[in-house]
Amino acid sequence: MASSRRVGSTTSRTRTLLLNSAQQLMLEHGYAAVTYRGLAARAGVAASLVQYYFPTLDDLFVALLRSGTDRILERFSEASQTEQPLRAVWEYASDRTATALLLEFMALANHRKAIQSEIGRGGERVRDAQLEAVSRQWTQYGLDERAVSPAGLLFMMNAIPRMLALEETFGTHTGHRDAVETIERFLDHIEPRRHEREEQDLGAD
Repeated sequence: MASSRRVGSTTSRTRTLLLNSAQQLMLEHGYAAVTYRGLAARAGVAASLVQYYFPTLDDLFVALLRSGTDRILERFSEASQTEQPLRAVWEYASDRTATALLLEFMALANHRKAIQSEIGRGGERVRDAQLEAVSRQWTQYGLDERAVSPAGLLFMMNAIPRMLALEETFGTHTGHRDAVETIERFLDHIEPRRHEREEQDLGAD
């Protein structure tokens, strides 16, 4: 269970170092490698200092999830001001490092309820931010919401890369390239890149 007591400044360099080191350990060796002793060794600090900032390991994992969620929300806040928010969603969902980290957290959540709840809350916040970003551009896409809704499209765009990564761990690859190419052709149609738009404009003249 995560502690309700906040220890150490959330903006301190030491805390950031510990969170970055914990993330590296999870990606390289799995969540089980994240212990007070293991994290202290990776960060080059005393184990007691790790425990000062994070009284429980749940505190550490929750803090790592929240810091990641905050970065993602900032990313989609910026994307909402552009003409290509769906490409931002696809690039985010296709980030293999982020997907690997999420899968580790999902495995960890089977043993820690606090992590399960935090993943759910963070996921809803990210999806809401994506929906807000895409909704601003939706009328420009010319899509019929009776055929595809913004929320439904976002779910598919987030889910496909993660399912690809999951299946690949078991050696399943059939249809993966086709799925990616289908999404990318769709994006080329509704959110053409700048040079593609310029070529289309020249062709129309």
